[in-house]
Amino acid sequence: MTRLRDLTIALPPRWRRRSDPDHGVLVHARAATLPESGVAPELVLRCAPVDDDLEQWRADAMGELAGQLVGFEVDDEDAFELEGRPVVYARFAHRLGSTDLVSEQWSWLLGGTGITLTGTVAREDYADYCEVFDAVAATFEPGSRAA
Repeated sequence: MTRLRDLTIALPPRWRRRSDPDHGVLVHARAATLPESGVAPELVLRCAPVDDDLEQWRADAMGELAGQLVGFEVDDEDAFELEGRPVVYARFAHRLGSTDLVSEQWSWLLGGTGITLTGTVAREDYADYCEVFDAVAATFEPGSRAA
């Protein structure tokens, strides 16, 4: 389990965390071994101040991603409760160079702070990692101060 700023999340065993992630990034972790695609699966947990409700924040964010990511295409979107907390989920495809990627994203709004967990993997490796990403998302715990 990883505990940061009163948040808890369980990363897969043997995944490597960046020791000095970018501003707004709470956790950035990659698989220690590369799959056959040669692209390291990664998980990124981010936080940012949010003035909107959960659905509007995520709709705006998806619009921004569409303008930033090459070949961006939404495969699935949903809003539901995960472990008793409202969450917005999205799965989308995009490209980095010649590599087709799939990202899964779970987003929670805790007070005025938005928390987003994104798992990204090469499309050809998605079937091997989608359950890993789901399992990590299910471990997210905001803690008493953040809830």
